[in-house]
Amino acid sequence: MAVIEAVGRHSTGLTQSEVVLATGCSANLVFRVLSTLVTLGYMQRLDEDRRYVLTSKLIESCQPRRMDKSLVLCAYAEMLRLRDQTRETVQLVIRAGNKAMVLEQVSGLEAVQVMGRIGMQVPLYSCAPGKAILASLTDTDLKHWLSTIELKAFTDSTKSTKSALLTDLQSVRQKGYAEDWEEGIEGIRCVAAAILDPYNNALGAITVMSPAKRLPQKRFVEIGPMCAVAARQIQRELLL
Repeated sequence: MAVIEAVGRHSTGLTQSEVVLATGCSANLVFRVLSTLVTLGYMQRLDEDRRYVLTSKLIESCQPRRMDKSLVLCAYAEMLRLRDQTRETVQLVIRAGNKAMVLEQVSGLEAVQVMGRIGMQVPLYSCAPGKAILASLTDTDLKHWLSTIELKAFTDSTKSTKSALLTDLQSVRQKGYAEDWEEGIEGIRCVAAAILDPYNNALGAITVMSPAKRLPQKRFVEIGPMCAVAARQIQRELLL
């Protein structure tokens, strides 16, 4: 786990000697661990500079499932459909503790796109998919969650007070989708809807992200219901 965490902290990966320095483990032990992880598919060794990087296998292993069905596989067709409808990047996001984590992504069709990366994590309250997931919590669970976290502003639009966030989440519940008005990153807007299980627990959320100029208020009203329809279809696929 020390080796995995050391390599995971560096997006460009680490060499074997750098892993030794980062972990304090012996060179022989690091070599055996890295070789095993490569063999099992959890890590990849780059040919050009002999650096080791994590693959997506860890994320795939922990993704939510309904019975034996993969959330990614059940969502992918709807992600493509939503991408084609909006021409914007579509992401599948799940909750990872107090963060929203990108599980899968389909790039948009416009010349200039907003893109994240698989495994990227951001605070739940600062993005549309995170707020869609939070809005699905019961009032008791939401109150408990708020007691465990410190809200802070990332932009002028971040809902960084409990009252502002709760008001926004109530609006999400009423509309059936969440909006992100450049609340995490200036210049990026998102709209998202939660994917629920039969007990109304959020398995994740599907979100459309776009440069702010291509997502004015009137498009939120158009794309929000599209996200909600996609989320419901994914729910049906999981239950089939």
